[in-house]
Amino acid sequence: MKAEEALRRIYEERPLIHHLTNYVTVNLVANTTLSVGALPVMAHALEEVVEMVGLASALVVNIGTLDPPFIEAALIAGHRANAQGIPVVLDPVGAGATSFRTETAKRLLSELSIAAVCGNAGEVATLAGLTAEVRGVESLAGDPREAATKAARAVGVTVAATGETDYVSDGERTLAISNGHPLMGRVVGSGCASTAVVGCFTAVGGAEAETVAQALAYFGRAGEVAAKGAVGGGTFESQLLDALAGDPKGLEDTLQVKEVPG
Repeated sequence: MKAEEALRRIYEERPLIHHLTNYVTVNLVANTTLSVGALPVMAHALEEVVEMVGLASALVVNIGTLDPPFIEAALIAGHRANAQGIPVVLDPVGAGATSFRTETAKRLLSELSIAAVCGNAGEVATLAGLTAEVRGVESLAGDPREAATKAARAVGVTVAATGETDYVSDGERTLAISNGHPLMGRVVGSGCASTAVVGCFTAVGGAEAETVAQALAYFGRAGEVAAKGAVGGGTFESQLLDALAGDPKGLEDTLQVKEVPG
């Protein structure tokens, strides 16, 4: 689905996006979801996740701040989402940095039906069984195109690997997204926010490679617009939210998405 059509449907349908996310970036993720036109809810209590995800149009699981209760909540919510045909988007934050994170990401992929995986090159490479350098939650090395393509083939779902150029692959088709700006790397949570946008698009358009690529291109384009009025990372964040909420008319001409060899 193209970005303009996805955004039109989001504004018309106002889908609820249920986020099981980390407490470092929860505010940015919620505001990003709202700026795109969807409705965010950040519910993780075991007592309510089943009921809440039943009201949602997409579930986004971000393992940035991980502990056993979170894993239990993610599995319960994920199973409920699967039973109701609600797409689940996984952000495997920090996979490759510790065995706990790596094993949790693989467990979620094994036990749940995941629609799409979105992470940085190192995180995604880890899921593909490739060598990657991940320090904390940051990827210091890795080829995002190779990571996306091989991970998609390994796990059998649409995979996005972000970097200077983002790559989205379904294992057969690989798309490169060139939109973005260096200031996006100066804001903690920009990766979490991009996955939130993917969740919004998935809620109305499914998790095909084209739809995920369009979501990332739209987010990257918003970063380009935000950078024009930003002094640094602090002002950039507020400008980014404004850009995400801007008029999407003519957006297609500005998005840089092309198919590349896998």
